[in-house]
Amino acid sequence: MKNYVTLLLNWFLENRRELPWRKDINPYHVWISEVMLQQTKIDKVIHYYNNFIQEIPDIKSLSEISDDKLLKLWEGLGYYSRARNLKKAAIMIMNNFHGEFPDNYDSILSLPGIGEYTAGAIASICFQLPEVSVDGNTMRVFCRLYNLDLDISSLQVRKTIASKLRNILPEKSGDFNQAIMELGETICLPNGIPKCSKCPLCYCCQAHVNQNETLIPRKSTRGEKLEEEYTIFLLKYKNKYALHKRQTNLLKNMWEFPNETGFFTYDEIKEKFKDSVYIEMGPTNTHIFSHQKWFMNSYFIEVKKKIDGYVWATIEEINLNYAIPTAFMPFFDYIKTK
Repeated sequence: MKNYVTLLLNWFLENRRELPWRKDINPYHVWISEVMLQQTKIDKVIHYYNNFIQEIPDIKSLSEISDDKLLKLWEGLGYYSRARNLKKAAIMIMNNFHGEFPDNYDSILSLPGIGEYTAGAIASICFQLPEVSVDGNTMRVFCRLYNLDLDISSLQVRKTIASKLRNILPEKSGDFNQAIMELGETICLPNGIPKCSKCPLCYCCQAHVNQNETLIPRKSTRGEKLEEEYTIFLLKYKNKYALHKRQTNLLKNMWEFPNETGFFTYDEIKEKFKDSVYIEMGPTNTHIFSHQKWFMNSYFIEVKKKIDGYVWATIEEINLNYAIPTAFMPFFDYIKTK
């Protein structure tokens, strides 16, 4: 593969996308972008990244930001533990590294929320360290080049590929890591037909030669998701709506509309909220997490007085100050019309 590294780097130099976090090699910028790009596509991340950097321009401001404001900036990206770990890591950098982003791989890896992939990306891009950064795109490109029918969800396969890439890592390690990921994101696509005619490595790709490019690599499927049913209570008093913070691990400390497990009938809602002036069925929503699937019904309920135990906020206040998880967004959109 050493013979192909130059081809790949030249292709990247000519075809690399202009992305906001590529304007410099500031480790703070690269770190934020890499964490946002976990589980999220680039097109969606760009807007969030620009807003985040504008509001939280450096490590010190990240370490000091309130949880509510941080989660509000993250609203809609999902996987909110990523945002919480960013703040934890920023505090650790302020306390343990004198406010300077660490410049060696082991120290970077020690930060909350940073695994081998992200540590390798930051170390190679920002500090030109000889570290690999192996994600799904990298493994797919590698497997297709060598026509390897491997399960890329396997940790051992990831480690094997990382070891082989480390042997051919060029001096420009950051460019190489970005180049092979960029090839996977834009040319050597995971779903559908890859754009082989535009690939700089097409003539030497063994999967392409053997017409296996749509079959390789494999990725084992996860087991069935846990299914849960919820009824959402959209409680309104005058121009304000009831909110409360989740206390469970999933979406912990995010703001949500009051809810209970199980589906409630209209009569059950009337009995539960006797002190109401109006009740109607609201929208339904199905939301899929990595290991759970939620089926949600809702009721719009106008009440005569505020119910204790909730925060009450207007639509405008929710927009500005309260981070609503994506799972609850259809219900928020609904009450905006009321």
